[in-house]
Amino acid sequence: MKGYRKYFGKKIVWFLITLVVAVILNFLLPRLMPNDPVAAITGKMAQGVTDASASQRIYEKYQEEFGTNKPLVEQFFIFVKNLFHGDLGTSFSQYPRKVSEIIASSIAWTIALQFPAIIVGWLIGNILGALAAYIKKGFDKVLLPLSLFMSSIPAFGMAVILLVLFGVRLKIAPTAGGYNYDMIPNLSWPFVKSVIAHYQLPFWSIVLVSIGGQAVGMRSMSIYELNADYVKYARFLGIKDRTIVRYVFRNAMLPQITGLAMSIGTMVGGALVAERVFSYPGLGSTLFTAISGGDYPLISAATLIITLMVLTISFVLDIVYGFIDPRVKAAQFDS
Repeated sequence: MKGYRKYFGKKIVWFLITLVVAVILNFLLPRLMPNDPVAAITGKMAQGVTDASASQRIYEKYQEEFGTNKPLVEQFFIFVKNLFHGDLGTSFSQYPRKVSEIIASSIAWTIALQFPAIIVGWLIGNILGALAAYIKKGFDKVLLPLSLFMSSIPAFGMAVILLVLFGVRLKIAPTAGGYNYDMIPNLSWPFVKSVIAHYQLPFWSIVLVSIGGQAVGMRSMSIYELNADYVKYARFLGIKDRTIVRYVFRNAMLPQITGLAMSIGTMVGGALVAERVFSYPGLGSTLFTAISGGDYPLISAATLIITLMVLTISFVLDIVYGFIDPRVKAAQFDS
């Protein structure tokens, strides 16, 4: 138990240190951008105003409201205090909407798109990789080059290929949006049908890119495990191949589970490419719009969510590995 406490204690300390550094960078980096979003808001609100002093008063009013006229250190402590109260601030680019409202309306679209796509791509890729390592012969000769080819295609490339082929050429799927633009979101069947139709291309663009990398990774790990000494010894003892393979693929899955967890942790940020290509109304598109408009509060909120997801997934993985991986257990008891 002492080994476990020491192991978990180190992980918790590093988690907290990383979190503090992440929050500081999350606040600081967007504010180093050269844009002046307050000036952009003032320009919109002061349209038709010819009096320079009136425009200046409007500018100062919004500076005061957003706190951009305060020293950066003071802004940081206000930012942290608001975080503890669940207040993510007001959006610059979509003023006067609250950042929490914008995030809530877009993150559901991203999770609904990314999470099933990541799981499906991971499952198909790992099954194909394991079969290629075990069956070999013609199956492996076809799968390996195909997987390498698919894994080398960038995400935006696959998205564009599907968009042009199925959306523009064959016209069997919508090319943009999360639903028809003339619809209002509701629970009616026509709206759900429209959402499913718009879902297809971004979903499969993510799945197809995932399959290649997962298949290559699982194939390599399975071949390594199949040639390990414990497999040769088990076969020498006459243990059934079915029993051996179960242990082989369980060991080969450990790095793949890590990859799955990290993919889930970064899925909000990974949504940017597919959502931009297909104009999908998720958090990726929201983050892109925020960066383009220098929207500090919205950028900070979106990147903070991504950071927290990655840190949390990494921390949970470390804890779980401490229980399930015998090598980690041995290291704990030796320390």
